[in-house]
Amino acid sequence: MAKQTNNAGTTLGFEAQLWLAAKKLWGNMEPSEYKHVFLGLIFLKYISDAFEVKRAELLEDDLADAEDPEEYLAENVFWVPREARWSHLQANAKRPEIGKHIDNAMLAIESNNASLKGVLPKNYARQEINKVMLGELIDLVSGIGMAEKADRSRDILGRVYEYFLGGFAGAEGKRGGEFYTPRSVVRLLVEILEPYKGRVYDPCCGSGGMFVQSEKFVEEHGGRIGDIAIYGQESNATTWRLAKMNLAVRGIDADIRWNNEGSFHKDELPDLKADFILANPPFNFSDWGGDRLREDARWTFGVPPAGNANYAWLQHIHHHLAPNGTAGVVLANGSMSTATSGEGDIRRALIEADAVDCMIALPGQLFYSTQIPACLWFLTRNKNPGGGLRDRRGEVLFIDARKLGHMADRTRKEFPDEDIALIADTYHAWRGAPDATPYQDEPGFSKSATIEEIREHNHVLTPGRYVGAPPSEEDDVPFEERFAELKATLVGQFAEADKLSDLIRKKLEEINADE
Repeated sequence: MAKQTNNAGTTLGFEAQLWLAAKKLWGNMEPSEYKHVFLGLIFLKYISDAFEVKRAELLEDDLADAEDPEEYLAENVFWVPREARWSHLQANAKRPEIGKHIDNAMLAIESNNASLKGVLPKNYARQEINKVMLGELIDLVSGIGMAEKADRSRDILGRVYEYFLGGFAGAEGKRGGEFYTPRSVVRLLVEILEPYKGRVYDPCCGSGGMFVQSEKFVEEHGGRIGDIAIYGQESNATTWRLAKMNLAVRGIDADIRWNNEGSFHKDELPDLKADFILANPPFNFSDWGGDRLREDARWTFGVPPAGNANYAWLQHIHHHLAPNGTAGVVLANGSMSTATSGEGDIRRALIEADAVDCMIALPGQLFYSTQIPACLWFLTRNKNPGGGLRDRRGEVLFIDARKLGHMADRTRKEFPDEDIALIADTYHAWRGAPDATPYQDEPGFSKSATIEEIREHNHVLTPGRYVGAPPSEEDDVPFEERFAELKATLVGQFAEADKLSDLIRKKLEEINADE
């Protein structure tokens, strides 16, 4: 990771240095608690900075009223009352009642911005939070992006929010995986699906990382925020709040729904047909209440078992795809081969309906929450959509990426940019994208298999069964040369064995002589 520079925020090292500084302040507080303390302050700083930029513009306009909330809401800028502005909090940072000031700021913002109602944390005044620590955190956050222009400062705050979500996920371990999908996994999904325009949906959206990366992809490829319409659902209220703040900090407008029953039992968007779906559902979720949904219309390919939600997620996601929609789903490896409780029959039906587009085996240690090996399923409604892409009906692409990735720290791997590009480029070449190189199978890595070949493997979708072994480095060496080398090696080993045998006999004779 790059080192910190004088121009705060211009390298990833800035986020890392800020993370280390913030860690020193949290003391004995649990990461799951401190997470909301710090991220709430980042959110306050962001919306206050955005407000002040707009306010400065209005003050220069003789016909505008800088204190009229409608002037801000019309520009999709949150209205921030005086008592909630960052300057007010910074001025009171060293006062013992600073926690109360922050809570009042959160309440004032919620009461003036309907889309934030019930979203912001409002428990900074509680006794367990050290007020000196709060003041130091405000000082720390106040310095973010100070050397930058206003727009750049807000972008840095968004980056910090995202970086800290990953940091807290790592600190919380298994629980962290409930709200955060590792950034490199999300980037891989986004680079493969390429959500340029249209409706993007995540039925278990966590803290909103899939949406943030989708918007980044659009911007990096010449599009604009707003080219995609974002929809999501989350059953954990705390995680839903994180998602709402995460998207607001990035300036992303989204329709994110919450209820504690979840997408299976109370689908908040029953009529949505999405162009792109990205999801990382809970692995092998057993307590999903499937016994109450035996007759559900979403189970087009078969009733999923009550003891495992993997195939319920796949069918829920397929149900929500638009006619030319595609989906990328993270699931446990067992989903590719299990035959218990009718799952094998559902998988066969998905394959025979040509709904499976691509399967990718991932390396281990990618996730904060589990060491269970995972894979990516790509589903589609139409393998012959036109638009310059080739007709790939009756085919499935298999990619074995288990040997890719590198260790990001002692316990976790991540994909570097070149690995993400390799996998994504292989998929786009297979689809026949106009600007892609022609696709060719690569033994040990990728294979385009027909449905007939998959039938021969009993509809098991494990990529290792199809891609085969990588070519040996010795394959280009003539047989005569290789045989001569092997023969010489074997002769030498026989000679060494004879020497050892002679030495052992001599030692045994010496022992007998001594006796």
